[in-house]
Amino acid sequence: MWGYVRLELTRTFRDGGYVIFAVVMPVVMYLIFTNLGLSPGDRHDAAIYTMVGMAAYGALGGAFNNGSGIAEDRATGWLRQLRLTPLTPAQVVTGKVLTGVVGVVPSIAAVLLAGVLVNHVTLPPQRWLAIVVLLWAGTVPFSLLGLGNGYRLSGQTAAVANVATMLTLSIVGGLWIPAETFPSWLRAIAEWTPSNSYAGLSWRIAFGDAPTLRQAATLVAWLLAFAVYAVYGYRRAGRRA
Repeated sequence: MWGYVRLELTRTFRDGGYVIFAVVMPVVMYLIFTNLGLSPGDRHDAAIYTMVGMAAYGALGGAFNNGSGIAEDRATGWLRQLRLTPLTPAQVVTGKVLTGVVGVVPSIAAVLLAGVLVNHVTLPPQRWLAIVVLLWAGTVPFSLLGLGNGYRLSGQTAAVANVATMLTLSIVGGLWIPAETFPSWLRAIAEWTPSNSYAGLSWRIAFGDAPTLRQAATLVAWLLAFAVYAVYGYRRAGRRA
């Protein structure tokens, strides 16, 4: 499985779309939002809040990008070849999730570095560590969702679905604009999205608060649901390959 992960990582880092949409775009948006006064609150709090939001957005881009090439793999017969190896369906899905987890590191690091170097964000070391770990580990549900879409959908449809899902979760989840500014009905929806709970854990840490049990439980529930979806999608795609 580790050889499979290394192969997938090589493919990911050579993908120009990954570099642009998962690394470059979140940094550009972060700098625009914070330096043109588009973020709410004073400059210091806005720089921190938007830094976490854009790092989460970039991580989502990396996670979903990991699943967008699955449909192409199906078309070329790669999934059929994998079924001839000793890898089980769970191992294949796990390998792709690990690829996604590693692939989001540049996305997160780029935005956090921009926060430090450009907007001079300063936080205690333990907060930085907690934010990095939560942003990194919390991408697993989104990698699974992206994989499920890749296994279930075909061709360009999978890529479009993943981009649309990423943007919807980013906007409705409050990664671009704080959910507190939403109408009450939309704010109620946002609170139960995986993206809001994912970023919310790091937002609370960044401002010195403890993450809530609801946020953690919501993210775990979505993780389990997306894991079932991804494994089901792989099994179905293998039968149709």
